[in-house]
Amino acid sequence: MADLYAVKILKHNLDTVKIWLYDNCMTEHKYHHGDLKNALIEAGVDILAEEGVGGLSLRKVASRAGVSHAAPYAHFADKQALIAAISTEGYRIVYERIKAAIRRHAGDPLRQLVEVAWAYVQFATTDPAHFKITFSGAVEKQKDYPSYVDSSRESFGLVVKVVEACQAAGVLHTGPSDVLAVSVWSLVHGFISLYLEGQLSHTLLERMTLRQALIFSLDQITIVEIPQDL
Repeated sequence: MADLYAVKILKHNLDTVKIWLYDNCMTEHKYHHGDLKNALIEAGVDILAEEGVGGLSLRKVASRAGVSHAAPYAHFADKQALIAAISTEGYRIVYERIKAAIRRHAGDPLRQLVEVAWAYVQFATTDPAHFKITFSGAVEKQKDYPSYVDSSRESFGLVVKVVEACQAAGVLHTGPSDVLAVSVWSLVHGFISLYLEGQLSHTLLERMTLRQALIFSLDQITIVEIPQDL
């Protein structure tokens, strides 16, 4: 009855009625999401996949998530804050997958190296839009987003630990582990970026799987030979 009464009062102002109904509808949607922030991040990733960074806006994200245009501002001050949140979530995914690979192959540094690299490649191939924005450098003034900085450092820290384990086992050359970690990361990132951009020869991919091609690439920087069927 209260809803009908409100509509009757506003019946001479149809625009107001529409706004009132829209706001109530949006409230139901927000409640349905449960976690509005993650819903907005997911919507942002979808838009990035379709339109790229240039097509991303808080208004579009709100529309895709099914909430009012003002709703995103409860979590993100602007588009940059949203991009930082999307990138932070990307680093979190990478961190969890790398950590899982390390745990699965504890005591086997060579296998850890391969599986950590493969986890990175799998994130890129299964969610290319999220991968690209995470490592695109699109986050400006990174120090304004501590969570983003912390997530990126934690992920890189795991790579350094794998490199140190490989050095101790004679799998990788000696030297500053952080610098060598950058070399390993550069190799794997460059490899999968070429693949995503369609720059890897189709004849190459006809001769070997993507994983085999990755192992062959890693084999160029290891001291010991990596079995192709690892």
